[in-house]
Amino acid sequence: MILSRRNLLLSAAATGAAGALAPLTSVLAAPASGPVADPKLAGLLDAFVGEILTDSPEGATSLGLDKGALAGLKSRLSDYSTAGRRAQVAAYADRARRVAAIDPKTLTPRDLTLRDTVLAAQQMGAEGGAFSYGGDSANPYVVSQQGGTVSFVPEFLNSQHGVESAADVEAYVARLRGLATAITQETARIGEDASIGVIAPDFILDNALAQLSDLRAQAPADTRLVGSLAERAKAKGLADPSAQATRIVRDEVFPALDAQIAALKAVRAKADDKAGVWKLPQGEAYYAWGLKLGTTTTLTADEIHAMGLDQGKAIAARMDVLLKAQGLTQGTVGERTAALTKDPRYLYPDTEAGRADLIAYLNDRIAAIRLLMPKLSRLGLNADVRVKAVPKEIQDGAPQGYMNFAALDGSRPAIYYINLKNMGNWPKFTLPTLTTHEAIPGHAWQGAYLAERSDQIPTISSLMGFNAFVEGWALYAEQLADEGGFYANDPLGQLGYLQAQQFRAARLVVDTGLHHKRWTRDQAVAFMVSTTGRARPAMVSEVDRYCANPGQACGYKVGHTEIVRLREMAKAKLGPRFDLRGFNDAVVSTGGVPLTVLGGVIDRYVAGA
Repeated sequence: MILSRRNLLLSAAATGAAGALAPLTSVLAAPASGPVADPKLAGLLDAFVGEILTDSPEGATSLGLDKGALAGLKSRLSDYSTAGRRAQVAAYADRARRVAAIDPKTLTPRDLTLRDTVLAAQQMGAEGGAFSYGGDSANPYVVSQQGGTVSFVPEFLNSQHGVESAADVEAYVARLRGLATAITQETARIGEDASIGVIAPDFILDNALAQLSDLRAQAPADTRLVGSLAERAKAKGLADPSAQATRIVRDEVFPALDAQIAALKAVRAKADDKAGVWKLPQGEAYYAWGLKLGTTTTLTADEIHAMGLDQGKAIAARMDVLLKAQGLTQGTVGERTAALTKDPRYLYPDTEAGRADLIAYLNDRIAAIRLLMPKLSRLGLNADVRVKAVPKEIQDGAPQGYMNFAALDGSRPAIYYINLKNMGNWPKFTLPTLTTHEAIPGHAWQGAYLAERSDQIPTISSLMGFNAFVEGWALYAEQLADEGGFYANDPLGQLGYLQAQQFRAARLVVDTGLHHKRWTRDQAVAFMVSTTGRARPAMVSEVDRYCANPGQACGYKVGHTEIVRLREMAKAKLGPRFDLRGFNDAVVSTGGVPLTVLGGVIDRYVAGA
C-alpha cells in the first residue's frame, strides 16, 4: 500500500495558485512537462504542476522539490479547512475543462496517454464535489484511525522533512505551528459533518481517540515532534531547537489536540456501530464514486463482489494442493492456513530483538528478489529502499504494510514500512510476498521509475496516484516473483503468496459487503479470518481500514486482474514476439494511469512491437 499525500489525485487550492511559483521551468532542472511533444499541452502541464505544488507543500517535500525557488513550501502545510476543500474541488473542475480543450486528434500516442490520464484524474476529483463531506480520496471521515493530520504529519516531519541547515530547522518549526492550525481546521469540519449526520462508526472513533490521547499523554518535550528535530539538528551541528519546539507543542499543538479530542468525544456519544457508508447522506452514490476512484473502472459493487468470490474459489483450490503437500489435510483451506499462521515455528519473538531479526529478513528478501529483476525488466533501476517499522505512536491504526516513494531528487530512498505492533500477524512465510509487493518489483520499483527516469516522464506523473494502477502493479509484482522462481525452494513461501492473493480477493467481497450489502463489522471480520486464515487482530485492523476508506481496497485485485488480462491479450496477439520484460516495462513506463487508459497504452505497445 502507498500511504502519502501522493495517494491523492491532483490537488490545488485555487486555479490561480500557480502564480507564486511560475514559471516552473525556471525552478526545476528541466521543464515540468518533460518529454511532451505538443507545446500547448506542455505549457498546461507546467502550469498544473505549479498549482499542485503550491497547494500541497507536503507533496513538494515528499518529491524533494521544496528547494531553491520552491524552498518557501518547506515551511507550510496544506489547507485542511472546508474552504480549502471547496477550492480544491473547483480546481479539479477548472483543470478538467482546460485539458479537455486540447484536441486529442492532434497528439502523439505518448501525449494522448498523458492528456487522457490528467483529464481522468481531474474529472474524478471534481465528481467528489457532489458530497459536502470527506476528502478527495473517498475518505468520508475527516479524522479516523488512519486519517487526519495527527496520523500523517508527525511521521511526515520525521521521515520526509529533511534537516540539513538552520533554514530547514526554521521550516520544521513553522510546520509545527501549521500542525496546530491543521488540527483546528479538521476539528471544525468534524462538527460540520456531524451536523448533517456524517459520523464515523463508534469503533473507528474509539481507535482514533486512543491514538490522539496517547500523543496528548506525552510530555511535550518527549514527543517525536520535538525529539526528531532535536536529534537531527544536533547531528548537523546546528543550534538546539528543543526549547522552541517544546513551547509550540505545549502552547499550540496540544491545545488544538485537546479541542479535537473533545469534538470526537462529542460525536462519539452519537455514534453507532454501522460500518458502511450506505448510512451517510447520498451514501450509495458516495460508494459508487469511491469504487470509481479506487478501481478507475465503471464496475458495479455487485460485479466486484462476484469477482472476489470467483477468484477466491480458484485461489483456494491452489492453496489446497500446497497444504496437502505439507501434510495438512483436515479442515477448510482457511482453517489449515490459520493453523500455520499460529504455529510458533514460523513466528518471530515479540521482542525488540525479534523485530530487528524480522526487518533483517526483509532486507535479505529484497536482496534476493533483485537477482531476478533482469528476467522481469530491462529498465535497470536502482530502486533503493529502506525498511522501517511503523512508528509506535501511529501503529494502532496504520496499515499492516505500506510504502512511501523515493524523492525525485535522490535525497531520500523509498521507505517500506511494516507494522510490528502484533508479531503474531507476521509468520515468516508471509514476508517474502509482502516484500515483493511493497518493495521490489512492486511499489519501490514502480516508484523508482518516476525518480530515476525523470528526464523521460513529466513531473506531473509523480503528482498523480491511481490506486488501481499502483496497487494492481504491486499485486502483479507478487505474481511475477512467483513466476520468476522466487519460491522454487520455498513451498511455504508460495503458500504465503497465494494467501496474499486470496486476501486481496476477499477484500473485494468484504468492501462491497460492508458498503453495498450492509454487512456488519463482525460479518466482515469473520469472512476475512475464515477465508484467508490470517490472524484475527490483523483482519480487524483491515476491516476498519475499509470502513474509513471505502473502495480503496478493491483497487488491488481489480488492477491486478486488468494487468493480467492485458498481458494475455498481448501474448495472444504477438505470439512468439511477446516479451515479458517489454510488456512489464510498457506498464511501468506510463508512470501510472487509470485502467481505462492503460488498455490503450498496451494496444499501442502491441501495434509497435
